Amino acid sequence: MLFRMLHNQLWISLNRYKTSKGSGRIIDKGLEFEQVDRERNWDDQIIFNGLLFFLGSRHVSGGRNLPMWRGDGFVITFLLHAGPVEFLYYWLHRALHHHYLYSRYHSHHHSSIVTEPITSVIHPFGEHIAYFLLFAIPLYTMALTGTGSIISYAVYVTYIDLMNNMGHCNFELIPNWIFSLFPPLKYFMYHSLHHTLFRTNYCLFMPLYDYMYGTMEKTSDELYESSLKRNDEAPDVLHLTHLTTPDSIYQLPLGFASLASEPHTSTWYMWLMWPVTFWSMMLTWIYGRTFVVERQRFDKLKLQTWAIPKYNLQYFLPWQNEAINSLIEEAILKAEEKGVKVVSLGLLNQGEELNRYGGLYTRRYPQLKVKVVDGSSLAVAVILNSIPKETTQVVLRGNLTKVAYAIAFSLSQRGIEVATLYKDEYLKLTKSLSATKSEVVLAKGSASKIWLVGDGLSKEDQLNAPKGTMFVPFSQFPLKKLRRDCFYHCTPAMKIPKSLENVYSCENWLPRRVMSAWRIAGIVHALEGWNEHECGYAMSDIDKVWEATLRHGFQPLILNASPNKY
Repeated sequence: MLFRMLHNQLWISLNRYKTSKGSGRIIDKGLEFEQVDRERNWDDQIIFNGLLFFLGSRHVSGGRNLPMWRGDGFVITFLLHAGPVEFLYYWLHRALHHHYLYSRYHSHHHSSIVTEPITSVIHPFGEHIAYFLLFAIPLYTMALTGTGSIISYAVYVTYIDLMNNMGHCNFELIPNWIFSLFPPLKYFMYHSLHHTLFRTNYCLFMPLYDYMYGTMEKTSDELYESSLKRNDEAPDVLHLTHLTTPDSIYQLPLGFASLASEPHTSTWYMWLMWPVTFWSMMLTWIYGRTFVVERQRFDKLKLQTWAIPKYNLQYFLPWQNEAINSLIEEAILKAEEKGVKVVSLGLLNQGEELNRYGGLYTRRYPQLKVKVVDGSSLAVAVILNSIPKETTQVVLRGNLTKVAYAIAFSLSQRGIEVATLYKDEYLKLTKSLSATKSEVVLAKGSASKIWLVGDGLSKEDQLNAPKGTMFVPFSQFPLKKLRRDCFYHCTPAMKIPKSLENVYSCENWLPRRVMSAWRIAGIVHALEGWNEHECGYAMSDIDKVWEATLRHGFQPLILNASPNKY
C-alpha cells in the first residue's frame, strides 16, 4: 500500500512539474480548487483494494505462501488482461457513458476535464467495486490454478497504476519515435486523453477494441502530435520565491496536493516524514538549481512562479549571501533570455542586506530589459488601506525596512501620528523623514490600538499592547499570534480576480485565491506596461499603483470581526 501511494505521489509531482513548465500539455485550461477538493481522497481506493487483497489472501485457495516467481502465472496474467479484462472494461465503460448511468455515476469522474494522475481513481463506490472485480480476474485465476507469485501480483498491480497514471496525465510522455518504430504499439497503448472526447476511446489501456468497434477518435493522432510540439512556455511575469521551512516542500503544488491547497501550517504528523524531509533538503543542497513551481494565466499574461532552493534559515547566514544572490541573478538573466517582461522578488529574495531590495542586479546589469519589481509600493498601499479611516495615531514597531519608512512617511503626510516604542527607532525615523515631534512621537505607553508591526516585534511588546489591538504586519512573514483578545491581519495581500486561471494552491500561509502584494505588484507592473524598475531604494507612486491594482480586479482583504482571525 505504501509503495502504491508513493508511486502515485511521484506521478502527481511529475505531472504538476511538467504542466507548470507547459511542455507537452494536452489541455490548456486551468486546474481549480474545486477539482483538488474532489480528488483529495484518491488514496481511499488504495486502502480499499488493500483490504480486499488481504481478505483474498486469507480466504482464497492459493492465495497464501506464494513463491517469488512463476513464469506461467505471469504470462496468464497479461493474456487475461489483454483479452477478457480489456474487452469487459470496454463494454462496461461504454455503458457508463449512456446518459442514464453517466448522469448518476460516471459524470463524477468526468467532472475533471484537466486531468491529473489521481483523477484515474476518482469514481463512485459502485464503480470501484466493478473495476476491482475486473482487475481481479487475472489475479483470481492465478490463485485458482496455483500459478501465482509475488512478482506477478506486484507487477500487475503496478502496471495498472502506471498505465492509469500515465493515461490521465495532462501531457504526452511517450515520444513519437516509439510509435514509428513499433506501429502495432498503437493498438496496445493510448496516447491521448479520453476526457477530452466523451463519445470515443472507451478502452482501458489498449485501444484494440476501439479500433474493432469504430469508437477510436479520429483526431487522437492529431492531438498527440500537437501536444508533443508544445515546448516549455515562456512567461510574461515571473515571481521568484523560495522554500521556507524544511517541510514547506510538501506545501508546494509539486508536493502533496491536499496540503498545497490549504494555508501552510505546521502539523504534528509531518514530523513522521522526517526521513523524506531530510533527503529533500540534501537534494536541494546538492541540486541547487531554481525550479518551476506553477503557472497561471491572467488576461493575456502568462505567469510563472520559480523557487530558489534555499530555506529561511539560510537567508540569515551571511556566508550564504553570495550563493543566494547567484541563484537570483541566474534566474533574472534566464528570464531576460526568455523575454520575460517583469520579475517580482518574493519573501527574502529582496532583503536589504542580501541585495539592497533587488537593486544589486539592476546596478550590475543596467541594460536589463526585464523589469525587476520588489513590490514595496503596493505593500505600503495595502497597509495604508487596512487602517480604519478614523485613525489618528498608530504604533509602528519592528525592523525599519524600506516599507516601514514609506509607511511612516505616508502616514505623516496624511496627518496621522506615528508612535514608536523605542528611542533608536524614533531617532531613525525623525532623521530619515525630517519629521516633527507632532508627526513621529516616542510613546512607550501608547493607547493606540492600531499596531503596524514587522520582523523584530518582541513577545513582550505584543503582550503589552492594549486589549482589542489590531496587529497589521508590514513584513513578508506572519506574526505569531499570542493574544486571544486582539485582532491579527494577514501579511500584505489581496484577493485575486476570478479571471486569474489555474490557481489551485495557496501561497504559503495565505487563504485560497489570495496573493501577496509583492507578487501582485509584478502582475500589475506588466499589465500597465510600466517601463521602469521598482527595486533598490526607489519607490513607485503609491496611489498610482493602488488605483491600477483595483482597476485590474484585485480586492482588499476584509478583517474578520472576531479577534485572532481574519
